[in-house]
Formats: sequence, C-alpha cells, structure tokens
Amino acid sequence: MFTEDWTVLAALAGIVVVATGLTIRIAALGIIPGGRKPATGMAWLLAVLLSPLLGLIAFAMFGRTRLEKKRYARQQEAHNRILEAARNAPSLAEDSGQPPYVVSVTRLNHRLGALPLQSDNDVELFEDYQESIAAMTAAISNAEHFVNVEFYITAWDEMTEPMFAAMVDATQRGVTVRLLFDHLGSRGIPGYKDMLTKLEATEIQWHRMLPVELRRGRVRRPDLRNHRKLVVVDGRLGFTGSQNLIEPGYNKPKNHAAGRKWVELMVRLRGPVVAALDAVFASDWFTETGDALPVSVHPAPDIAGAGVLRTVPCQLVPSGPGYHAENNLRMFTTLIYGAHRRLSITSPYFVPDESLLYAVTTAAQRGVEVELFVSEQSDQFMVGHAQASYYRALLEAGVTIQLYPEPYVLHSKHFTVDDQVAVICSSNMDLRSFALNYEISLMLLGPPVVARVRAVEDNYRALSRTLTLEEWDQRPGRKKYLDNVMRLTAALQ
Repeated sequence: MFTEDWTVLAALAGIVVVATGLTIRIAALGIIPGGRKPATGMAWLLAVLLSPLLGLIAFAMFGRTRLEKKRYARQQEAHNRILEAARNAPSLAEDSGQPPYVVSVTRLNHRLGALPLQSDNDVELFEDYQESIAAMTAAISNAEHFVNVEFYITAWDEMTEPMFAAMVDATQRGVTVRLLFDHLGSRGIPGYKDMLTKLEATEIQWHRMLPVELRRGRVRRPDLRNHRKLVVVDGRLGFTGSQNLIEPGYNKPKNHAAGRKWVELMVRLRGPVVAALDAVFASDWFTETGDALPVSVHPAPDIAGAGVLRTVPCQLVPSGPGYHAENNLRMFTTLIYGAHRRLSITSPYFVPDESLLYAVTTAAQRGVEVELFVSEQSDQFMVGHAQASYYRALLEAGVTIQLYPEPYVLHSKHFTVDDQVAVICSSNMDLRSFALNYEISLMLLGPPVVARVRAVEDNYRALSRTLTLEEWDQRPGRKKYLDNVMRLTAALQ
C-alpha cells in the first residue's frame, strides 16, 4: 500500500512538472516576443523551450531593461530639463552645408537625445593613454569653480594618483568636485575597497552609479551599467572617449605578466559642446543623488575665450535604458547607410544586431570601402567568440577586417564616414551598448577632424594584419561551434 501511494504521488508530480513546463512554454510564445527584436525574442524563446524553469528564472532576472520607478522618473525629469534648456539653443541642422543624410542625422539626434548640433568647438585627440590622463589632470589642477568626473571603471592606482591628487587639491581651494563611477564596473578591480577608504577621507562628492541595493528598493536587471566616460572642468573644458580612469593593464597581474595593455582614444573639447557634456553629467548626477545641478546647453559668454580655435561642429548623443529608442544604434546605422566612398570602424566588441550588420555589409556591397578594426585576441571570452561568428558574413560581403596585434586590447571606439563625419564614443557596436548600457557618442563634422581620426586609423592599420576568408575557413569546427553558441547568448538582451 505504501509503495502504491508513492507511485501515485510520483505520477502526479510528473504530470505537474510536465504540465507546468508546457504552460510556461505556451505562455512564453505569446509574452516574450512582445516589444523585442526578432533575434532577441527567438534567443529567449529557445532558452525557455530548452529548460522552462531555468529559462523563466533567467528571463525574470535579465529579460527586461526596465528601470525601477524612482530612477526612471528622475531620468525623465532630467531629460525634460535638458530638453527645455536646449529649446532655444542654436542648431546647425538646417544651415550647416552638410550632405542631406548628415542633416537628417542631426535632426534625429536632436529629437532622440535633446541636444543640438553646435558649431565653433575646439577638438584635440589623445591616442597616448598616459598623455590623456595627464591632460585631464592639468585641467583639474587649473579648475576654479567645479569639476565633474564620470567613468565606468575608476581605480585609484599609480597612474591615476596625480589626477586624484588634483581633485583633492581642488576641493581644498574651494572647488566643488563631483565623482561618479559604475558600481559593478569598478568593484571588480583590485584595490576597490582601498579606493573607497581614500575617497571617504576627502571632500570629493562621490557616488556609485546603478548600485544594486535590495533593502533600499533599488531592484532592476542587475547587469544594467553606466558605461560613460567624461570630465568637465568649469564648463570650459571637456573630455570624453573610450578610456576608463585606471592604468592601462587594469591592475590585473595576469595582464601585466602578458604585457596586455588597453589602447584608447580620448578627445578634449572646448566650446558650446562642453555644456552639452555637462548636461549629461547633471542628468546622471540627479538620477543617482536627487540633487539637481544647473543645466544649460549654452556656455557662459566667457567660456570660449580669445585664442581658442572654434571650428568643429559637434553633437553629443546620450543613450541607454530609459530612452524610448536606441539612440546610438539609430545614429550609427543612418550614418553608415549614407556612406558613399569609405567607412572605417573601430570597435573592441563588434556584436551587431540585424540592422547594423545589414548596414555594414550593404555598404560594402554598394562598393564602399569598408574596414573594421578589432583586437586579434579579445579580452572577453564570450563576447570574443560571439564577435567571431560574424566574420564570415563580413568577409563575404567585402569588408576588410584588420586584426590589432596581441597582447594589446584595441579598446577605442570610433568610426569615420567619407570625409564628412567622425564619431568618437564610449559605445561599443554591440547589443549591450545599444540596449543595456548608458553611453555617450560624439558626432564631429568636417574634413579636418575626419582627417585627424583617419590618422589614428592609419596607425592602427600599420600595426594590424588583414584577416582573409581563406584563413578563417581553416579554423577548427569546435571554435565555429563555440562562436555560434556565444552568438546566441549575446542575443539574450
């Protein structure tokens, strides 16, 4: 009798498990695809169909980019304040003399990101890692009113010590210094706790971005990140680009042993666009702290003083969770479709969605000279394999893939279109940067600035080797299989 009871119970449990799995699968078919890109929806459906319970748990944790209500409300308020401040700002969208597709992109950027195209900016590029940190340090050392600093990864190490010392010295002169750094992006770096201890002993106003704190109701998808990099000093000088605030080996002994260093590109700005950069910082500061900083997309009359070269039209485009559109992706694809002669892309993590992949391959098939600079060996296992899964389609379309040599990590993020447009950004060309990360992208117009970025690309090409389709076909089957599996996981956004 006892055995019979257990048999019945086991049968009932089996029926419940099967019925539950079937119910989850059927529900997923009607719920998951809603509001998602087809590839993303199919990836999540496959995960749930293969393992309903584990797939459901993963989807509950990582399947939505929705922010918690308080953060979303603050972000919308900050966006509206920027929009109001920008309402009467001069824009070059109608009279810049640019090709029609560029004019349309400036309108698109203005509509999605609220910030206009602005003229008369001074632009200077920094390819050298230590030189860019020295330039930021020098700017902070001369600060008179405020310093706003925001980086995805922040570490207080031997290379960044002078910059932190300059920030501390500035506070002692009465300068207001604010610092934002991503919580998860920074906490995995050796010395993180020591950095917090040092910061607590200073007058720097610092906050972690996107901390996960269940007890305080900060509940959201845990891998949403603020990936922006920027510095603003007195509203006069601004810096942005790909570089984090850390030494080039990321304080990892294994990187130092291998000679692995990150290669970056930063830009120093003077002129009206600096106020736009500061508006983005103000938005992030308000979202994290509730403290509303003054927002203006017009610099004070004396910001761009005598002797400053003010020649480059610039437009800043913020993007990330909480925006109604993937601002960076829309700008990238529109610019790429506008290319007529030449398109050069540098991205450490090139994992495109269908729209970007079609834009790049279509450009090559139209006869545009297209090249892609990537690292020969990625520093991230999953992303590296997902990226590799796209190489065949790119090579077959006629894209030239340049492999930057090991052990260096080509981490800079930029591209140029013909002789008209350069974009320098914190954003990778991957699904995460389009949907899950807060990013900033700077569009710069005109042959002089394009030529300067092209010089950077020329340096990369001189060091890189060209990947051929014949070489790619010789890869072992196990690597191709792994590439495709990682490509599937990359779509789980």
